[in-house]
Amino acid sequence: MIKRAYSYIIAAMIWGIPGINISIKGVRTYFIMTSDAVCRLIPVTIVIALFFFIVFRKVVRKYSERISYLPEKIMVLQIFPPRGWILLVFMMGLGIILKLIPDIPIAFTASFYSGLGPMLVTASLRFIAYRIRG
Repeated sequence: MIKRAYSYIIAAMIWGIPGINISIKGVRTYFIMTSDAVCRLIPVTIVIALFFFIVFRKVVRKYSERISYLPEKIMVLQIFPPRGWILLVFMMGLGIILKLIPDIPIAFTASFYSGLGPMLVTASLRFIAYRIRG
């Protein structure tokens, strides 16, 4: 059992740690590309980031409101609804599958990971902001 207040921090870690790892991988991939390729992919990365910003903003708000209504002492599994845990497992599984595919184009890795990773970190910061607001 944990205090409800800590659940925001745990949620932030669950979203933020993978976000940092994915961001690093995406940015590193950009560094091995030509400047011409980078210039072509930046708009794609921005679109991906905007998409995930909109999606994650809604999800974080929904989960944070849910947490605020939980009792003072909760089990860690109560932080997210069952559908939220399924989403997390699906996303982790997809990430593992992407790692196992040998010939993924570096353009995909650079643009997708550089768009997704920072938005996961942003989502984690939003969980912390909800915690601070009380």
